Amino acid sequence: MDETGLNRFLDREFPQIAGQVRVESVDRDLLRSRMIVSQEHLRPGGTLSGPAMFALADATVYLAILARIGEVALAVTTNASIDFMRKPEAGRDLLAECRILKLGRVLAVGDVLIRSEGQGEPVARCSMTYSIPPKSP
Repeated sequence: MDETGLNRFLDREFPQIAGQVRVESVDRDLLRSRMIVSQEHLRPGGTLSGPAMFALADATVYLAILARIGEVALAVTTNASIDFMRKPEAGRDLLAECRILKLGRVLAVGDVLIRSEGQGEPVARCSMTYSIPPKSP
């Protein structure tokens, strides 16, 4: 699936985040996405909430997997670990880059780096494992 197909899939299947998370580019090795930051993502102290960063990471790994295997809406997260490394900028979108480290028949493992737009250093790193449902006969 390409950027257009992935964004259409989000619009259709996940309207709760479709206006917030967008795929910017995708190829075999890397998917780049953006979270359009709004008031609902902010927390006290002039920063973004951890749940917002986690949602971006989760969606980005999911989309990177779909880019490789096609529309499998029932792929689900089975494990996640996130490191919050520095304070993200409150007034800037979040940018995520995902690499799929393993793509098997049943499990996929991905790694995501998240940055505030315009900053070089990552604000978070996330590793996720997804379960891929068996193909229907």
